[in-house]
Amino acid sequence: MTADLSAVKIHPQAVVDARAELADGVVVGPGAVVGPDVVIGANTWIGPNSVLDGRLRLGRDNRVFPGACLGLEPQDLKYKGAPTEVVIGDGNTIRECVTINRATDEGERTFVGDRNLLMAYCHLGHNCELGNQIVMSNAIQVAGHVIIEDRAVIGGCLGIHQFVHVGTMAMVGGMTRVERDVPPYCLVEGHPGRVRGLNRVGLRRSGMGDRDGGREFKQLQEVWNLVYRSDLVIADALEQAKDQELLPAASHFCRFLGASIAQGRRGPMPAVSNR
Repeated sequence: MTADLSAVKIHPQAVVDARAELADGVVVGPGAVVGPDVVIGANTWIGPNSVLDGRLRLGRDNRVFPGACLGLEPQDLKYKGAPTEVVIGDGNTIRECVTINRATDEGERTFVGDRNLLMAYCHLGHNCELGNQIVMSNAIQVAGHVIIEDRAVIGGCLGIHQFVHVGTMAMVGGMTRVERDVPPYCLVEGHPGRVRGLNRVGLRRSGMGDRDGGREFKQLQEVWNLVYRSDLVIADALEQAKDQELLPAASHFCRFLGASIAQGRRGPMPAVSNR
């Protein structure tokens, strides 16, 4: 271990491999298992009966609650034993029985950013990428290769299909079936999921409505109306939106939708009244 053992607290009933790297202030609870290729940053708490194994790097100031399993092999029949990894940033709260699997192929990783809250029984499949300040409620099952951008809020008891992309500051209602890309700044809900409107509460809390006299929010609403409430198909609406100088929110909204259409898979989630 790289840290002075006097600065690390390991419960006598924990099993920590001598090759694991634990920084100052790490606490490992009873029954926890820490494998040889695990690196844990400063002041991180590892709760009782959690399992950290495989190539796993945790940043500092994380809290891992009882029963969580991080860094284990992907649940992917294509996995052939490659030394893939899980990388987790700083200040995350990982609640009871959360599972985060390694990536599938050589040189790949599953990534979680900073200051995220993953509530109990969430699962992140192989090759997922999470940004920062995301809130995931209980029992969210995320399939492989899913991307979730910063500050998204996802309700409980739902599944997210593989390769889906969830945009920044999106709000997904509980028990929604998420099988297509979720546009940024949008509120989605339903089975299957449908765009209901902008995430007005989240946008207001972010301060967007107060900046520059609310100009950025007003433009985002206008572009959203053009995409989802006009008679234009989405691709044509995006082209028309580009006729004006787009502020950051509307620009990201349009880029996201354009990329989702170009990928040729399921594309973006439609609105409730989509034609």
